[in-house]
Formats: sequence, C-alpha cells, structure tokens
Amino acid sequence: MPKFNYVAMDSRGKETKGTLEVNSQNEAIGRLKEMGFFPTKVVEADKAKDGKPDKSAKSAPAKGKGGGAKKGFNLNIKIPGLGGKVKSKVLVTFTRQLATLVDAGLPLLRGLRVLERQERNVVLKEVIGQIASAVEGGSTFSEALGQHPKIFNRLFVSMVKAGELGGVLEVVLNRLAEFMEKAQKIKGKVVAAMFYPSAVMTVAVIILGVLMVVVVPKFKEIFADMMGGKDLPGFTLFVLGISNMVKDHFFITVGCIIALFIVLKLIISTKGGRRLFDKFKLVMPVLGPVFIKVAISRFARTLGTLVSSGVPILQALTIVKDTAGNVVVSNAVASIHESVKEGETITAPLEAANIFPPMVVSMVDVGEQTGALPEMLMRVADTFDEEVDNAVTAMTSLLEPIMIVFLAVVVGSIVIALFLPLITLMNDMGQMDDSGDKK
Repeated sequence: MPKFNYVAMDSRGKETKGTLEVNSQNEAIGRLKEMGFFPTKVVEADKAKDGKPDKSAKSAPAKGKGGGAKKGFNLNIKIPGLGGKVKSKVLVTFTRQLATLVDAGLPLLRGLRVLERQERNVVLKEVIGQIASAVEGGSTFSEALGQHPKIFNRLFVSMVKAGELGGVLEVVLNRLAEFMEKAQKIKGKVVAAMFYPSAVMTVAVIILGVLMVVVVPKFKEIFADMMGGKDLPGFTLFVLGISNMVKDHFFITVGCIIALFIVLKLIISTKGGRRLFDKFKLVMPVLGPVFIKVAISRFARTLGTLVSSGVPILQALTIVKDTAGNVVVSNAVASIHESVKEGETITAPLEAANIFPPMVVSMVDVGEQTGALPEMLMRVADTFDEEVDNAVTAMTSLLEPIMIVFLAVVVGSIVIALFLPLITLMNDMGQMDDSGDKK
C-alpha cells in the first residue's frame, strides 16, 4: 500500500505533518478531514531507488559545505510572535484582483496561481500558494482560507463560504473588496486626524526635556550667585525640583513612565479594564463622537454586507460581535443576537443599547418591516461615513487651538518660573533705591 506524506492544519491553525498508508491521494485527503485536519499538501512518498535520495528531500535545506542551492544561500528565520500578518491595503488588492479574474471566467485555482506568481508580499505569496494547494487537493476555497486566521478573519471566510454556496463568489469577493476599502478609508481618516496632536505632543515632550535637562539647571546656578542665599519664589522652587528629578534620575523617570504605560496596557487587557476603556472612548470629549460614528458605521456596513451576501442573520450577528472592535458595541450586538434568536426584532435591543441614534433605530426598523434590511444598513453606513468626515474635520479644527494653548501654557509657565527671581531681585533693588532717595 502506498504512503502519502501530508501537511495539514488543525482547527486552531497549528501545522501538523505525518504519513498515511492509503490507496490514493483522495482517500488520504478524506482520512485527514475525518481526523479534523485541513490538508494543505498531500503527496506520495517516493521510495529511494538505486541509492538515490527521496525526491521530497529536494525541498529540504541542504546542510554542510557545498550544500547550498544553485540560486544562492537563502536565509529564512522565523521568530515566534512576529510576522504572519498582511497589511489591509495588500489584502484589499489581492481580493479585488481575484474578484476580477473570477468574474472574467478564469477558474479559481488558475486565478490563485496567477496571483501567486505576481504577488510581491512574501507572506501573502506563501499563503496564496498554500491556499491553491489546498484547493487543488480537494478543499473548498473557504476551508483553505480558514487555515490562515491571522490573515483572513471570520467575516472574510464566512462571506466566501456564502458566495460558494450561492454560486456568486465573484460578487461576494467584490463586496468584500469594497467593504475593506471603505473600512481602510475610515481608518486612514482617523489616523490622519490623530497625526497632528501626536506630532504636537512629541514636539512638546522634546521641548520640555531640553528645558528641564539643559536650560533650567543653568538658571539654578545663576540664581545661586544672584540671590545671595535668599529664598527663591515657591513656583520657581517647584520647577527647579522637577528639573533636578528629571536630570538626576533620568533613567528612573523614563522607567516609571514605561512602567505606567505597561500597567495601563495590562489593565486594558483584562475584561473589566477593556470594557471601561472602550466605554471611556465613546464618551471622552472631542474624540468620543468620532469613535461612536466609526463604531456605528462599522456595525452597519459589516452586518449589511454579510446579510446581503447570503450569510444567515444569527451567524452574521455573531461575526459582527467578534469584529466590532469595541466591547460596548459588542455587548449590544450580543443582546441583538439573543433577541433575534428568541424570534424578536432587532429594533428593541438596538434602542436599549443607548449607543445608536434614533435615526439608525428608525431606519433599521423600516428595513425589517419592508424586507430591505441590508439596503437600509448600507445607507446607514454611507451616512455615517460622511458624518465621520465631518466629525474628523471638526475635531482637527478644535484640537489645533487646544494644542497651541497647551504648549503656550507649559512653556510659558517654565519661562515665568525662571523670571520670577529676576522680578523679585529688581523689586528689592527698587526698594533700596527708594530708601536711599528718602535719606
């Protein structure tokens, strides 16, 4: 009985290798699926003949002197926890190109091989090759995508599965590309809006560091000579104390800041801390309205895209809950899921969440009653995309004067603290002159 070497993924995405003794490759693939594995490669093990090595050994890296490949030495180091990710922009391009190829009538497997040859991203190129091998081995496209959860999330896999079942894979891929493009556009706008305050805060920290470590200590020496042992003003002593602490205990200060950041990250990583942080994001001044509008747009577009692609409503709500990006919104979607599961409408739990504006609740209600829920959800998403644009513009306009005033207050306070001893000294000299004139 022939032997077949296989490479497969388990339900958690962990790679497994082994050998099966079966009659054919199809039987090996069936056996692996029965075992709960997703086969990515199944090849017959070639027996060594006339002392020649196994053909499968060609893919193994050669060791020792002179064992390098003809094309040169290839160093491939994988560090656990790093790599394996693909940027959204690259994934959108891949999805759009695959949709175009499938829509043009090209078979899926051939389309994947074409994209594999032209892909420049090393990680995605390898993944496309593995997906193509899995499809060639008998797996469905959605099953092959499910073997790479770090790149293709549940939303992607579920929509592709719905497209396969409905025979409209090219339509679903186009919807996926549009969905990811709009999500990337919204994310880009928020990131661009946060760039200005981040840059101002960075400059402010650098300026404060230079003032506290270089400038203020020199003034301390000047004050010691000028004041002649007299007490300095309280505010000046406060600023000098901070300067001494930063200068003399620089590494301790930096360590405390890093430790505080780590503690905050650990708190946010807990269930309760994450819920409080996500709730704070929705109610915080200036940025809160932007986060709310982004969350509503994401909820509406994700649910609308899934339902319009043929994904069952309960499964769609589960995916929306897992991809909401905010615990408060996720809990609201969980309530909606339970309501629909009990045979009730989406509107009641949507209104009870106190997150979604009345306009959103009304449009969803109309969509449910008229049977046009996906269309209404997409309209809500488009409306809030525009509102995100307006909110980002307003936030940027408001942040500019706030950051300028903040910088002026901080730097101005340091300047005032340094000039207070001079003012005190001039006042003392004026009083001495006045007393001399009176005599």
